[in-house]
Amino acid sequence: MMRLPLFEFRAPRTLEEAARILDGQGPGTMPLAGGTDLLPNMKRRQQVPKTLMSLRHIEGLTQVQLSSSGSRLGACLTLADIAEDPRFRNGMTALAQAAALVATPHIRNMATLGGNLCLDTRCNYYDQNYEWRRAINFCLKKDGTTCWVAPGSAKCVAVSSTDTAPALIALGARVRLVSRSAEREVALSDLYNNDGINYSKRRPDEILAEVLLDSLHGWRSTYWKLRRRGSFDFPVLSVAAAARLSNQGVVEDARIVIGAASSRPLLAIDAARSLLGRSLNPETIAEAAILAARIAKPLDNTDFDMTWRKRVTAEFVTYALRELRGDDVRAERESVTRHPFV
Repeated sequence: MMRLPLFEFRAPRTLEEAARILDGQGPGTMPLAGGTDLLPNMKRRQQVPKTLMSLRHIEGLTQVQLSSSGSRLGACLTLADIAEDPRFRNGMTALAQAAALVATPHIRNMATLGGNLCLDTRCNYYDQNYEWRRAINFCLKKDGTTCWVAPGSAKCVAVSSTDTAPALIALGARVRLVSRSAEREVALSDLYNNDGINYSKRRPDEILAEVLLDSLHGWRSTYWKLRRRGSFDFPVLSVAAAARLSNQGVVEDARIVIGAASSRPLLAIDAARSLLGRSLNPETIAEAAILAARIAKPLDNTDFDMTWRKRVTAEFVTYALRELRGDDVRAERESVTRHPFV
């Protein structure tokens, strides 16, 4: 049985108090929301904070403000809250789909939006118990000096496995980061580094408090996820797509994001740009799918063959754009994502 290491526990009641705790106690203190990623990591001794600081009792972090001018989503909203709320549809359908495809109902009832955005990167050589990792002399990401996926690499290539980040990046989201000294807004697409160890630009003294969205009037969005099993598994490839269409079906703006193919979600800028001013016909979709697949360069650090995962990228982009066009893709979705949510 894997047991948690000893730690102190703090439960602030306000965001200001939480920021003071992080500022005063330093990087040995970590925020705790649902704990569905952090606590297993602690059992495997991948992360060993001296203090856990619960965010559960902070008023405002579970609030939802949806309006025609924009939306504010508290970081402690559970994924179940988002998946089951009918307000997260139309423009924000991608977010609802991403939340619904995370793990199991039990985990979605605990896991939070902010926690999923801050999810630790994953790798077959890293996500093992302490004794297994010690047997291979650990790895570059934790306690070792060698990246066993790419032994010649000076950089860790552990993969980003968050479901909600690609969806929210496709929706143009920003996040509000709060510390004792200041607060700042950062485009979610700029929050991540392409580095398996230093994968986030959130500082240790900052709390991810809110997700901010501009008006999504006229936008459609969708999220597709590849995994081996129909529940529980992390993505080994994901595609989020969002587009604003004119009344004539012409693409006025678009974003396509590839997840779980790198240490950060990847914006397929050229693919999205190729859609502008055009309708989503088969030729347009095929061109965008090819362009999007070019940036996906998965490595052998998760499930399935990496070359096959790259080929599947174009197919998933095709499914996503067909769905934005209005095609009935329920059969394809249930077949490849193992989930009926449309």
